[in-house]
Amino acid sequence: MKHLLTCLMFATLACAGSIQAAEPDKDGFVQLFDGKSFDGWKINEAKESWKIADGAIVANGQRSHLFYVGDDKPFVNFELRVDVKTETEANGGIYFHTQFQNEGWPKYGFEAQVNNSPVGKKDPKKTGSLYAVKDVLELHVKDNEWYTETVTVKGKHVTIKINDQVVTDYTEPDDKKAGDDFTRKIDKGTFALQAHDPGSTVHFKNIRVKRLD
Repeated sequence: MKHLLTCLMFATLACAGSIQAAEPDKDGFVQLFDGKSFDGWKINEAKESWKIADGAIVANGQRSHLFYVGDDKPFVNFELRVDVKTETEANGGIYFHTQFQNEGWPKYGFEAQVNNSPVGKKDPKKTGSLYAVKDVLELHVKDNEWYTETVTVKGKHVTIKINDQVVTDYTEPDDKKAGDDFTRKIDKGTFALQAHDPGSTVHFKNIRVKRLD
């Protein structure tokens, strides 16, 4: 019995470790979401705002953020790709260089905006914005269509692509200071997805990253 329990313990550890030790694909990207569970992720407030359906993470409900905690090594320079679909007039976001917090809008890092609502409705900052730093005011994709949002950070340079089109190109000034309420300063950290409000439904899948440092 003791031998059996020991074997089970090591098998469990090996299984848990496999999430963090995922092998890169041929292009060097590692999947952060397995398509069926929240392994490697941590929800803060309003856990009911999150579910998994049809191989995607679905955000809908009261404000909540889902943080990636599957790797202890902070992400500094990277290329992050996320397949996203917004339902009608949904608002959401993809955070980077952030860190887990129990409640509230994430203080650390940046938000790559997700918002394909018609121009003139809701938040004017549309998909691809580096939120409140360099905003995109025009639409590049429609609701109810899957698209790929790519965030690349190299040193002080950030680009955001919608599918293959660069919509944000930002270089942080050398004298940039971190804000008090929201830092919005290039540093290091992890990723997070946003459930914005009960009227917004956003689907996220095929979440993959390649470290560039």
